[in-house]
Amino acid sequence: MEKLFRPSPKSFKNTFCVFHEVLPEEIAGMKVQYDSKSGSKYFYTKEGMYRLSNHWGRLANSKWRLEPMEPETESKFKIGFASWNEFYPDNAEEELYYLQADFEKKKVNYQHRNNPEYDGKAVLRTSFATGKKIKQIRNLFDLSSWAKYFDYDDIDELRKEIINELIFSNRTLEEIKRELNQ
Repeated sequence: MEKLFRPSPKSFKNTFCVFHEVLPEEIAGMKVQYDSKSGSKYFYTKEGMYRLSNHWGRLANSKWRLEPMEPETESKFKIGFASWNEFYPDNAEEELYYLQADFEKKKVNYQHRNNPEYDGKAVLRTSFATGKKIKQIRNLFDLSSWAKYFDYDDIDELRKEIINELIFSNRTLEEIKRELNQ
């Protein structure tokens, strides 16, 4: 009988990770190795972790996000997989995070600087500063009342210009708006 792979529970403390949604067939026949008080179930392999849960985001002392499948599955409980090398350290003091915007879907998300896709162009921020910028960008995507003070032909182009400045510079939203409105 093959011995179950089980990492130390402490190895997940203060981590950031992006899980990718997978179908239930991926864990069929696997034994639950940890069942949390909040109802999440964990399955460990030598390659990584599967997590079955109805909640993602901030978890105790970690930030774990799920990238959903497209088209998105109907179930409230989602299964995510992450390789062990995709768990990155998290803390409140260091500038660990950068932002990515999807202008087609009008969404913004944060990524960790240790992500191999990070090209060094987006500004790194602390988790607090990252959260503040995310809120501003979501408002720019969701609302249009802010645009009444600008002379523009295409609100989506204006949005893109402002959001890119927020992502790729340390300028404040007020500074960016003021400059564009001159």
